[in-house]
Amino acid sequence: MTANVQNQTEFDVIVVGSGAGALASAVVAADHGLSVLVVEKSDKYGGTSAISGGGIWIPNNHHFAAKGGKDSYDKALQYLKVATGGCVSEVRLRAYLDNAPKMIKHLETKSRVRYAVAEKYPDYYPHLPGSLSGGRTLDPELFDTSVLGDELPTLRQGAPSNLLMGRIAWTARQAHKAMSREFGWRFMVMGLMLRYKLDFSWRRKSRYDRRAALGTALIASLRRSLQDRKVPLWLNTDFRELVVEGGRVCGARVRCDGRERVLTARRGVIFGSGGFEQNQTLRDKYLPKPTRADWSATPPGNNTGAALEAGVAIGAATDLLERAWWAPTIRVPKEEKPRGVFAERAFPGAIVVNALGKRFVNEAAPYLEFVDAMYRDQQASGGKSIPAWVIFDAHFRFHYAMGPLMPAQIMPDSRLKKEWLNTVYWKGSTLAELAGQIGVDAKGLEATAHKVNEYARTGVDSDFARGGNVFDRYYGDTNVKPNPCLAPIAKGPFYALRLDAGDIGTKGGLLTNEHAQVVREDGKPISGLYAIGNCSAAVMGTGYPGAGSTIGPAMTFGYIAANHIAAGQ
Repeated sequence: MTANVQNQTEFDVIVVGSGAGALASAVVAADHGLSVLVVEKSDKYGGTSAISGGGIWIPNNHHFAAKGGKDSYDKALQYLKVATGGCVSEVRLRAYLDNAPKMIKHLETKSRVRYAVAEKYPDYYPHLPGSLSGGRTLDPELFDTSVLGDELPTLRQGAPSNLLMGRIAWTARQAHKAMSREFGWRFMVMGLMLRYKLDFSWRRKSRYDRRAALGTALIASLRRSLQDRKVPLWLNTDFRELVVEGGRVCGARVRCDGRERVLTARRGVIFGSGGFEQNQTLRDKYLPKPTRADWSATPPGNNTGAALEAGVAIGAATDLLERAWWAPTIRVPKEEKPRGVFAERAFPGAIVVNALGKRFVNEAAPYLEFVDAMYRDQQASGGKSIPAWVIFDAHFRFHYAMGPLMPAQIMPDSRLKKEWLNTVYWKGSTLAELAGQIGVDAKGLEATAHKVNEYARTGVDSDFARGGNVFDRYYGDTNVKPNPCLAPIAKGPFYALRLDAGDIGTKGGLLTNEHAQVVREDGKPISGLYAIGNCSAAVMGTGYPGAGSTIGPAMTFGYIAANHIAAGQ
């Protein structure tokens, strides 16, 4: 619903942004009987959440318990205290653990949101006390987007890489089964393709599946829930500044339809507008160097730090501004944003090297830690690891995906776009030839490959222990022995793809308390102002405890904010 058909200017709650946290807070606020408006600067709703995996990290969730899973509050708190780097107050950690299970129960009971437990998806730091080998991450179920009606075209769609064959919806659990080549994966894929092929009525309208998957499914289910509650969503509505009276936030100034409007929020404003990763000036000011907005896997033009700047302008405290939710990315010509590289780094037979041809990290490590390692090695090597290069051979190319390259058994080189050669991927008959094309030291690369080939034979990575823990092995090939994450790099031709120090959002922002209220430097809350998601300082601190550690807290603190506003506290 666009702003030009709306004349109302007063609401109980104004939510800025339309990602999962923002929409969840709007649902909960409406459930309390409050009048709510959601404003979004883009012409699409869903934000970064829509292009994400949509997972949420929820310790002690009811789905895992129903399957006999064992978790505990104390164990989760023990894990979080260490995984967050010790820089988050215990009261905020407890607020998350207390409310995350309640949040998802509320949404599943009263809205159209549906999740299932990813029983095999381990926490990202299995070596830390209190971690679990699975059960804390929840995965969105598929959602029929036809129920969105006229608003379907304005739903932000996920990347083609999130879909089977670029067009068929599947859950993260199904994608994992295929990528790790578990028993029965081929039959599962054929079943998904058949379901898609037989949906004749929808295929006459669109080449894409009627079902949304992953983050797009989450956003679609939340938006449909807001439609059920008749909550308006104004697109193309750019937040400009807060309206403050007597020290209390009581509204927002926005620009829509070519003019500025002042909107009144009788009970509160909730910022859910993302981080500042698309603002190069703020990146240069706060993030480690080198840094570029066009390395980010988030939607260009969004997430420019408007909430951060507006909060600071009225005296808000900030934290973690030098941090991001790092993820290596690959730029593909004609695509609006780079693609994050998540699971593929664990597949056996691919290594990542710097310009010296040397490995500098366990390739299967969590994506935040992977880019952290890129920055550390950038300093240690004298600027040789940004960009880094992922290297693999013909055997890997045939069996596994890497970035936009689907396995050659599905998409041989002859079917790849011609302009991708020497822009997306490089190819050489020998490792030395490949190294010359990409500016990597040939002798260093050959020596590294020789060493890794020996590790593949023994199953032990003596340098970085790749494949040595349950997280690494989650995306390994279960058919490869003795280590599902290690295979030789020996069969030409050889391939390389460039990896940039990208991100899926920034971590730092407005500091909040356990009620999601934005606080001043003295710790006192700014009345009427709340911040959730990436525009707030992450409750996960410097770490990334598990899959869904961005959206899970955004939705949970959205739930907390709406409840706090409704209680009139």
